[in-house]
Amino acid sequence: MKLNLLYIGLAAAIAAAPAQPVLASELAPYGTAKVDMHDMPVTDVVFDVNYADPQQLNILYNFVKNTQKVTKGKVVVVTHGPELRAFAKENYLKYQGAIDKMADLAKEGVEFKMCNNAMKAAGFQAEDMHGFITVVPAGFPELAYWMGKGYQYINPLPLSVKDVRYLDQPQLKK
Repeated sequence: MKLNLLYIGLAAAIAAAPAQPVLASELAPYGTAKVDMHDMPVTDVVFDVNYADPQQLNILYNFVKNTQKVTKGKVVVVTHGPELRAFAKENYLKYQGAIDKMADLAKEGVEFKMCNNAMKAAGFQAEDMHGFITVVPAGFPELAYWMGKGYQYINPLPLSVKDVRYLDQPQLKK
C-alpha cells in the first residue's frame, strides 16, 4: 500500500513538473545537410517499369520529367508489368490521364518499349496498343540492350513523396 502511494506521488510530481523545452541541438545531433547542386553530364537513361497499378504511371511521368531536367539525355521506358494494360486502346477512357501524360513524353522524344512476352501473357497483341508503343521481344533483354549502349538503369518505385513531411508534422502544413 505504501509502495502504491509512493508511485502515485512520484507520478503526480513528474506530471506537475514544468516541461523542458526541446532544444534545436537535441533535434539535430548530426548537424545540417550540405547542398551540392552540381552540374551533371548529359546522361541517357532507361527506366525499368513494372507497376501493379496502372495509375502509378502518373508518378512515372514526374520521375521522367525530373530526370530529364537534370540528365538532359535520351530516355527509354521499358514496360513489362501489369501497368501495360493502360497502354491498350480498349482501356483508354479508364486510364486517359496517365496515357495522355505518357503520350506527351513520347512527343518529347521518350521511347516506350513494351515486352512482347508480358503483353501476350496479359492477353494483348501489338495492334491493341497505342501508336507510341514499340513492342520488343522481351523486357529484361531490352533493358540489357539499352544498358549495353551506355544508358544508365533506373528502377523507380512508384511511391510519391508529395507532402510526406506532414505525416509526421501535420502542424507544419500551410
